[in-house]
Amino acid sequence: MKQLKSICILLMMTLLPLSMMANEHKEGEVLDIPEIVLHHLDDAYEWHIVSDVSIPLPIIIRSSQTGEWHFCTESSLPDGFFFNEEAHGKIYERMADGTVERPLDLSITRNVLQIWISVALLLTVFLCCANWYKKHDKTSEAPKGFVGAMEMLVMMINDDVIKSSIGEKHYKKYAPYLLTVFFFIFFTNLLGLLPIFPGGSNVTGNINITFFLALCTFLAINLFGNKEYWKEIFWPDVPIFLKAIPIMPAIELFGVFTKPFALMIRLFANMMAGHAMILAFTCVIFLGWTLGPVMGTGLNIFSAIMLLFMNALELLVAFVQAYVFTMLSAVFIGLAHKEGHEG
Repeated sequence: MKQLKSICILLMMTLLPLSMMANEHKEGEVLDIPEIVLHHLDDAYEWHIVSDVSIPLPIIIRSSQTGEWHFCTESSLPDGFFFNEEAHGKIYERMADGTVERPLDLSITRNVLQIWISVALLLTVFLCCANWYKKHDKTSEAPKGFVGAMEMLVMMINDDVIKSSIGEKHYKKYAPYLLTVFFFIFFTNLLGLLPIFPGGSNVTGNINITFFLALCTFLAINLFGNKEYWKEIFWPDVPIFLKAIPIMPAIELFGVFTKPFALMIRLFANMMAGHAMILAFTCVIFLGWTLGPVMGTGLNIFSAIMLLFMNALELLVAFVQAYVFTMLSAVFIGLAHKEGHEG
């Protein structure tokens, strides 16, 4: 029965994007697959539901020319402002001399709203779990069901990843941050796989989001690293001529920036690629309809099977990418505390 439910969920996740794109695609219209994929991956000032139904999101911009703030929606953009398709649909302002500039944009875009939904979901989940623990003491039975699953997940990340990577002495002060990062990435990845509201936004496939997460890890590593960490960077245990040149300090200092950069690119590339593959196989089904009944049927069956496979794979990737980002962050933080790393 559980396997049947899982298959039904995957079929829903496979067929819903297909039906939504079928409503958008007009008969006789040339199918531009790259344009469709990029359009669905980009951030937006509205939350598209189906063909003619969307949720307008508040646009908050400050004019670079007059300094005036404007509060509007996508359909009521003030004069002088326009959506620049060459800049992924971002809002630009046409100045008096004919030039265009990017105004200060504090709009609640689709990705921003998806982050808020993820945070609200996380707060709901953990407050419910905390409420269960308030009503039970140490002598009570172990939690079951959803609370038990959350406890198992927290303990796995805390004990097997954070504690083992950073060490017994230092792990407690980093555990709240790393657990928050893990569950934020995990929940936003899962919401991104939902084809309908309140999911479907490609949050972790946005490099601005992964840049901020990597920056937080960068600060956690370098602001709280001990003297042994900095000694290994600027005065490593190598022959004296390598210190005098100095080759090794330059390489080690370069590594300070490449570690968080690798975290940023890994999460961004994997999540964006997964969403792009699902959208591409969805588009291939429409392409198969134009190839005739024989070739088109075979291509459509292959694409549907690949869609089902990719959705199942992305469920695994949603967890794996959150786990890998947290694990590598914990390893890099552990390297900044030599005692904990040696332990």
